[in-house]
Parts: sequence; C-alpha cells; structure tokens
Amino acid sequence: MGSAVGGQPLEKIFLPDDKGLFILPNLPVLHPDWVYRFFSFIMPPLIFATFPMKPFAENIPHSLRGNCRDEALPPHTVDCPECGCRADVPRLDSGEAAFCPSCGHKLFRVGRHPFSAPPAYAAASLILMAFAYGMTYIEVGIPGAASVLSLPEMVRLMVFQDYGFLAEVMFVLTFGAPVLFLLLCLYVYTALIREKAYPALRFATRVLVRLRHWIMVDVFFISTLVAYIKLSSVATVEFGSAFYLMFPLSVMLIRTSVSIPQHWVYYKIHRLTGGHAVQTATEDKICCSRCLYFRNKDEQPCGVCGADLYRRRPKSLSISLAFLVAAFILYFPANILPIMISSNPTALEINTIFNGIVYMWDDGDRLIAVIIFSASIMVPVLKIIAMAVLIYSAYFKPVMSADKMSVLYRITESIGRWSMIDIFVIIILMSSFHTNMARVVPGSAAIYFCLVVILTMLSAYYFDPRLIWDKQQQLSDGLDSDQTLTQ
Repeated sequence: MGSAVGGQPLEKIFLPDDKGLFILPNLPVLHPDWVYRFFSFIMPPLIFATFPMKPFAENIPHSLRGNCRDEALPPHTVDCPECGCRADVPRLDSGEAAFCPSCGHKLFRVGRHPFSAPPAYAAASLILMAFAYGMTYIEVGIPGAASVLSLPEMVRLMVFQDYGFLAEVMFVLTFGAPVLFLLLCLYVYTALIREKAYPALRFATRVLVRLRHWIMVDVFFISTLVAYIKLSSVATVEFGSAFYLMFPLSVMLIRTSVSIPQHWVYYKIHRLTGGHAVQTATEDKICCSRCLYFRNKDEQPCGVCGADLYRRRPKSLSISLAFLVAAFILYFPANILPIMISSNPTALEINTIFNGIVYMWDDGDRLIAVIIFSASIMVPVLKIIAMAVLIYSAYFKPVMSADKMSVLYRITESIGRWSMIDIFVIIILMSSFHTNMARVVPGSAAIYFCLVVILTMLSAYYFDPRLIWDKQQQLSDGLDSDQTLTQ
C-alpha cells in the first residue's frame, strides 16, 4: 500500500514487468495488453470515420430518393465574415465548398457525409480517450527514483504540489474541452439524425463551435516529444501505451473539428424547429457573423444560432487592444522571472526562458533549443507585433493591401496555441522529477507566460478583420473624391 490521499490509501498495481503504478483512489486502470485485445473493437469506428462508406442513397437519382435526408444547402446570399464582401452562393451538395470571391476565405463547406462522418469521428475519439487517459503515458527512471505517469496522475501531482492553476490549464485544454466538445457533437448530430429538436440545441452547437479553438491534445503530444529529448539525456525514458494512442487521438480530434460545417448544422437545426434560415439579403437585414444567415436588424439575438447580431463586432478594436496591451505587459515578467527551477542533492538551477534555451544550445540539445525558442519567444513576439499591425491598420491605414492583411490575420489566429508547448514541457518535467533525488518545479514566469498565450488568443478572437477592408474602402473613396475635385 502507498501513502494516503484524502484518508484513502493508494493502491499499488503491479504490471507484468513488476513496475509499480500509483493511481488515484477509484481511478480505473487499463492493462496495456488490453489495447491489443480490443484492437478489433477500436478499428471499425476508426476505419468508418476515416474512410466512410458511400451511403446507398447517393446512388439513387434525386427524383427517386423520396424520404432520404437532404444533405444539400439551397442557394442563398452571405456576407464574408473576414472582408464583408457579399456573395451569391449556388446550391451546394455534399463535398462542395464556397469561397469568398474577394479575399479567398472559405465561407462554408458541406461534408461528403455530413450526417454520419462527424459522429463517427467523435465516437472514435471518445474510445481512444478512454484508453489514453486510463493507461500509463510515460515512465521515467533515474538512479534511486522512478516515475510511472498517466495523464490523470500528472494533474494530481500538480494539485498535490499546490500548482492548481497549471493543473487546471492542463485538465481543461487536454481533457475537459475535448470531452465536452465530443459529447456535444454526439448530442447535436443525434438530434439531426433522429430529426428531433432536443433542448438547448442551438446553445450546444454554439459552445461546440467555440470549443474547437481550445482543444490542445495535439500540442501536448508534440510537447511530449520535446520533453523526451530533454529527459533522455538525464534519465531512462519509456513511453507507455497511452502515448502511442495520443497521435491517433489528435488526428481524430482534428478530423472531428474540421468535419463539422457550422453553417450547414445551423441550417438543419433551424429546419427542425420549423423555421427557414435562408432569407433574402436586403438593407434592413444583417448577415450574422457566426451562422452567416441574414436576419432582421431588429432581431436580437440571431434567430438561427442565438449569437449577438451586428454588422461589425461592437468595440472590437478596443477590446482586442486591451487584451494585447495586457499580454505585452505580462510578457516582460514571463521572460525576466524564472520559469523552471531544477534541484538535486548537490545543485540548484534556476532558468528563465532565454537562459534555458542558451543552456540547451550549449549542452548540445540544439533541436529542442530551436523548438523552445520558436514556441516561447518567436511566436509570442511575432503574434504581438502582428496583432499590433492589424489593429493599427484598422484604426488608421492598412500597411499592406487588405487581402494580405487577411492572410496575416489567419496565420496569427492559428499559430498562437502552439506557444503552450513550453508550459506543457514544464508540466511533464515537473511530473517526472518530483522526488528529493531530482525535482523540477515551475517558476512564477510559467503563470505569466500562460496568461500571455491566452490573452493573445483572446486578442485575435475579438478582432474583426472586416474593419481593415472598411478602412481601405474609406481611404479609397476619399482618394477618389480628392482626385475628382482636382480635375
């Protein structure tokens, strides 16, 4: 028996290779061999999700399909959420997509199997998560100590060492958000397949869509590979079965996320409730920035998706600038203060982000030094600069053409999450070395850096890129007027 937690003794579970695994009370532990025993159980949904079979209805002419579910979107008009350009979209069948003729932004897409593919991906992801979070993730051994870690055990160790904020960050980004996302996906698509209007269906879809930006299982997987390079130089490292499941889990989560066409989903939900989402575009109507359907300007909230209705996000630049300034201020303590403190019976090492990068470079770990430099210094700095350029362009004058600024915005919005690599590496090192023989604890800079990443993501989220196109149009109209007056 191990030490007690909350008055309950910890059980020591011995695997066939006689390596001990300490677990939380009542935490289900899955034997590593079960992965292979249930391989045939996992593979069918994976194969179906990756290579979905062609529905029989697709082989039937449209005129003979009868009560088969209609997967198409009717012709309608939309305003691009990135440039504001109005576009008339023809009927879209399964497998077809619509792009903005002005900025090239993908407006929406109807999947090849819009009813069956997302729930199949979600079911496969949940199965993989059940295994990945119940099995050994990594084993780290040094002379006199060993750590056998599962993902829940990492969270427990952080809570036990009074690093609750980092524990919450890891739990939310690698477990809480993905599980809620997958469950909501199954809930929404069950309603669509059964053609029943379940309670809070619009709200569930709205949360489902917004959770996609906060799923970071893939970032954690890459962080493990980065941590492995550091760990292998000072300890023996063996990956557990859960580690090998993280890659297919990451792929399935990404595939689930990109297979959900929110424009199509909102259309189908509105039909379930007896309404018709498609309305004629007129001056007294506003195209919702979330669902991309026109609604009466006096309608609040949007009658299709339930989001706030506006032509341009209210106070977008002020809110985005406030988050950016906060991130800029916190970036200094994040780089000046210690981010990681390492100790053993003979030495104590205190590292800032930059000192750690220099140490790894001089120690020969140049690949990991480059990765950490890119994720922890280059990406945050470039994102802060890019957001400042975008806000300046929307306030005063675009520094480049609006279409190039749109590309800059898309890149800025997509790369911010990868700065979390450094935080996840610290969490893995801290969980691996938590004894008197070797200990790693996060410094105060870890919290500041985590806040910088979150604040820059929020700054990009609240920025309305259409304001850049509006400013360019205003300047163009003003220039044309001046030229007319001088002629």
